[in-house]
Amino acid sequence: MKLPLKQLLLALGAAATAYALVLMLTGNASSTTRLTALWSPAGALAAALCVLNYLLRGQRWRLWMAHYGRPLGLLQGLRLYLAGYTFTPTPGNVGEAARGLLLRQPLGAAYSLAIFGAERLADLLGLLLLTLPGLWWLLQWPDLAAWQLQLGGAAAAAALLVLALLFTLRHRLFSRLPWLHAAWHCLATRPWRWLGLTLVAWAAQGLATWLVCVALFDWPIEPWLATGFYALAMVGGALSMLPAGLGGTEALLTGLLALHGAPLATAVGITVLVRLLTLWLAVAIGVLALLYSAAFRKDISLR
Repeated sequence: MKLPLKQLLLALGAAATAYALVLMLTGNASSTTRLTALWSPAGALAAALCVLNYLLRGQRWRLWMAHYGRPLGLLQGLRLYLAGYTFTPTPGNVGEAARGLLLRQPLGAAYSLAIFGAERLADLLGLLLLTLPGLWWLLQWPDLAAWQLQLGGAAAAAALLVLALLFTLRHRLFSRLPWLHAAWHCLATRPWRWLGLTLVAWAAQGLATWLVCVALFDWPIEPWLATGFYALAMVGGALSMLPAGLGGTEALLTGLLALHGAPLATAVGITVLVRLLTLWLAVAIGVLALLYSAAFRKDISLR
């Protein structure tokens, strides 16, 4: 399988350009000046929490690579995993499926897609669990209309029905989608370990969101609620199938923060900094890891 590297890089460049244009058009002096606060101890701690997210998910990837007979050393495995973040700003994050294909000795398209599917399913499960505090807060919101409660209940019932159907028809789906069957085998490998890594990883980015709110913008919010809002925004952005959830994630996070009482300018500023730390920091690290691995370590091929 030939790796569509040129197309992936074009998607990355288009996403980064579009995001920069949006920031330029919607930014304000307040949110722009806050960028310098990222160099403060609180900003450095928030960035460290985001990097912790990447490393924990990298450990999960190493676990599944070993499952397919490709054990990797700790530093090498994490470096190769980080290189895959270069292609995060692609629709549905499908560019990250290239991790196994980029290796000098490629893992193979089927297994690479299986690990990618397992990663997305694990991330979705972890984020859904972390949305619970945010959903609980929304249910307690005094201005919540009865029809909104009914709509939420109907959506939850529909989601449970879909999950029940998927579980019932899983063997038929596995026969039609072999990669999904392989992804299921990944998830069956030490489930408590990958679930723990996933929950701690995404909770770390939720805490980074909280730090941005209270330390960089001096806007009070509980850590569990900031984590819930971030998880809700991530799930909504993922469901949009846009590159890295661009647009959907930002709109949801800004809306939730404004609903909680943050001034619109503050909500937009928080969202900008959170996305810079949780998305574009990963892309920047990924580009450096990719170039280093290809040019010096020679364990990634860009052909």
